[in-house]
Amino acid sequence: MTARILRVDASARVEGSVSRALSARLADRLAVPDGTVTVRDLAADPVPQVDAAWVEANFTPAEDRTDAQRAALAGSDALVAELQAADAIVIGVPIYNFSIPAALKAWIDQIARARLTFRYTENGPEGLLKNKTAWLVVASGGVAVDSPVDFATGYLRHVLGFVGIDDVRIVDASRWGALNDHEQQAVFDDVDGAERRAAA
Repeated sequence: MTARILRVDASARVEGSVSRALSARLADRLAVPDGTVTVRDLAADPVPQVDAAWVEANFTPAEDRTDAQRAALAGSDALVAELQAADAIVIGVPIYNFSIPAALKAWIDQIARARLTFRYTENGPEGLLKNKTAWLVVASGGVAVDSPVDFATGYLRHVLGFVGIDDVRIVDASRWGALNDHEQQAVFDDVDGAERRAAA
């Protein structure tokens, strides 16, 4: 079956971004031999912040929405559709000030949609984006993945699980500038082995 990969780039930097370089490489590996990669670049095409009109439209039942409310949710609908169509999601996650970039948070706010990507049941919330794998390519200057001051990785694991994506895998490119050549090569080797890991 052809693998459908959604790659989400969150780095504000287009050139010289470690998370972009590694996420592009990873998405390409996962798409081998004949898969497709859809790129959602949150720097080149920023996702708007949720506003009052969006919230009102989202809380209105779909069958009762006005044309203006449907327009307010059109961008979010497109982002959700990308996720629904993907078999795997690769997210480039630069750690900014101990957490995720604002652009990535805006994307999360747009795709966390009751009745579309999760629902509330008598047993609590249930994620609706099942049978998918997410890969987090986490890059930082000085914050180590899963350290006490890493507020990015754990948050993303939780929010992805909330929408049903429980298989979350990490490519650890944290403290990149402090890694020697051998250690950096080990990260690239980890990415290059992703196809085998995905099939496991």
